[in-house]
Amino acid sequence: MTSKARAGLVASRRPSSGAATGAATGAEPASAASAGSAAPAVPAPAVAAAAVAAPADEPGELLGIGAAASRAGVSERALRYYQQLGLLAPACTTPGGLRRYSAANLARVARIRELQTLLGLNLDEIAVVLRNEDRLAEIRLEWHDERTSEKERRALGRECLALQEDLRATVEAKRAALETFLADLDTRIAKVRAVLARPAD
Repeated sequence: MTSKARAGLVASRRPSSGAATGAATGAEPASAASAGSAAPAVPAPAVAAAAVAAPADEPGELLGIGAAASRAGVSERALRYYQQLGLLAPACTTPGGLRRYSAANLARVARIRELQTLLGLNLDEIAVVLRNEDRLAEIRLEWHDERTSEKERRALGRECLALQEDLRATVEAKRAALETFLADLDTRIAKVRAVLARPAD
């Protein structure tokens, strides 16, 4: 075999540049990518960004406890208490042990305050809500992970449904209590109006 023929044979056995690039980068065929994008999405919690605690290496401005408390509209003692209850974890601590808070931390504090003022939940109830919302955020990430099988997605979907139903039950119980309170107020208001409507002696 001539040297030119031998060179041509070796060249014919080499993969094309496109195939080599795909193997080196781990790129998937277009059909696989399109199949993944067609998968149904797991319902996300209402405030996903607020539901997940900030990682220690999160970029962006980090605030000391005084500045963070001032910006969040709470006291430094409240931030420490939230951490003690497991509701909030600072983004990081300095080598000297000083707490540092991120924008995600401030968003979580806002979520805690919202649940307190809007729904009237106590801190124990808020802990349950935040724990469920944190898990819902994790489920969303796991669902969209290409390594997650269809069987695993169905299990995640069932877990997501249970968590959402648990959250709804918490809100429904609070609504029932509020409706009872409103009904009692209406009764007392009606009695006072009836007294005031009586003709004066």
